[in-house]
Amino acid sequence: MSVLDEARRWIAQDPDPETRRELERLVESGDIAVLTERFSGELEFGTAGLRGLLGAGPTRMNRVTVTRATAGLCDWLLKTVPDAVDRGVCVGRDARKNSEVFERDVIEVLTGFGIPVWAFDGVVPTPVVAFAVQAQGAAGGVVITASHNPPGYSGYKVYWQNGAQIIPPNDRGIAEAIRRTLQMDQISRMPLSDARSRGLVRDADALRTRYITHIGDLASHPNVRADVRIAYTALHGVAGDTFRHVFAHAGFEDLHAVPEQFEPDGRFPTVDFPNPEEPGAMNLVLALAERVGADIAIANDPDGDRVAVAVHSEDGFETLSGNDIGLLLADDLLRRRHRETPAVVLSTIVSSPLLGAIAKAYGARWEQTLTGHKWIQNRALELEEDGFEAVFGYEEALGYAPCRAVRDKDGLSSGLLMADLAARLKAKGKTLLDARRELWKAHGYVADRQISLRFDGSDAQARIDEAVRGLRDDPPTVIGGHSVARIKDFERQIEWTPDGTRPLIGLAPSNVLVFELEGGHRVMLRPSGTEPKLKYYFYAASSAAAANDLQRAAEDAKTTLADLVASFTVPSDC
Repeated sequence: MSVLDEARRWIAQDPDPETRRELERLVESGDIAVLTERFSGELEFGTAGLRGLLGAGPTRMNRVTVTRATAGLCDWLLKTVPDAVDRGVCVGRDARKNSEVFERDVIEVLTGFGIPVWAFDGVVPTPVVAFAVQAQGAAGGVVITASHNPPGYSGYKVYWQNGAQIIPPNDRGIAEAIRRTLQMDQISRMPLSDARSRGLVRDADALRTRYITHIGDLASHPNVRADVRIAYTALHGVAGDTFRHVFAHAGFEDLHAVPEQFEPDGRFPTVDFPNPEEPGAMNLVLALAERVGADIAIANDPDGDRVAVAVHSEDGFETLSGNDIGLLLADDLLRRRHRETPAVVLSTIVSSPLLGAIAKAYGARWEQTLTGHKWIQNRALELEEDGFEAVFGYEEALGYAPCRAVRDKDGLSSGLLMADLAARLKAKGKTLLDARRELWKAHGYVADRQISLRFDGSDAQARIDEAVRGLRDDPPTVIGGHSVARIKDFERQIEWTPDGTRPLIGLAPSNVLVFELEGGHRVMLRPSGTEPKLKYYFYAASSAAAANDLQRAAEDAKTTLADLVASFTVPSDC
């Protein structure tokens, strides 16, 4: 079948007039290059589902893609979860373009297969849906969200019956079921009005209320909360209203929100990229924090599963790194824990190694996983079956899971616990920066930096793959003046040292390279799973001679860090 025939076939089944017109114009113009790109494959299940640009064709997010994905999910659920038709599926959405339409398609296909749906009234933060799957005992969950991606993206995130994001074999099973899915007019679906009248669409808003209560109850020391002033932004996302209710339930009364970023708006008009990691994304909340004299500033990403925190200091507001937040939360949770069950904390292989030292100080176990909370949470569940209590999990990309009621990263609960810690520290005349300094004194100083290089153009992914392949095939022996002591290639599942090569055991294959250097330094890189980016991670440890002098240790590590960055990054125009 020619690409023109493929396009015409797609047009015939596409229920969306906008994407039909988009393809019709391409066919009429004979733009074979663009059509070939649109029909060069299909969106693949990546970070627990689908994510991609909105548009027509199988490589884009659209009503056909979403409908077929849901049919595949239904097929797999009915084969693998015997009581799925009794337990139902929780469904939610963000405020991006087409999210409401896609959510309706999901509901109509699920109910068309006889699976009831727990649906929310309007938009909902992603962590609330993750909470709902567990709280309701549902067979799974679906969230229509592109999280922190730019406005032109949409996504389809899937939770399994354990409340965590899907991993093998379920992601592969769903992907195979999608490939077997019939044409659109052969997929079972029930009109939303009929599904409601038959009781197959059930109100999930009571679950949102339960989430607010449960998360709000995580805070401690109510007598000190009123003394903390907080500046907040939702970055035009869907977390604002729920965030405000959670903090009010916890007793935080002095909350100031950025008004022009509080209401959901999928166009994200005041930021270039709606990701609090990106330079400039927190400008408005930091300006508000200065005006109102806030102690801390908090930002959620658009679907509420990530959080960024900045702290007032003598020189203005300092934004904490993703690792800073993770280490502070882990230390606080372990310190306040009073159970005899053995504890475990988890982080990804690209996150700070200081978590291991903190865990050891409390007699806890430290586990590392591949990047993504789907790996953190599913590993935590395995460890809990072995008798451990999973206290905390984090990845340095502002994703933290401090509460087992949400088996995913949660920017609301982690934001609340950072504010709670700030309140307790303020009562002692200290700040989060003081707490971070104490961690460095106790466990050593490690400087870290993440660099994300965005690749543009239709060949972006090919150039990213070429850059990684070049380092894989011809790895450096020295980085920043430090000899490479070990290379871990998670895609080829091998580990190299000067003594030879051996199999790398323990984690699933993934396109990640880790270079461990003499002196305890590390350099890592991987392609992003959700955007055309190449992500670098650098960690530089202070020398043993500087361990007792924090200022010297910091200067030593930062100098090393600069050397590592300068000698290793690859330009995005390569």
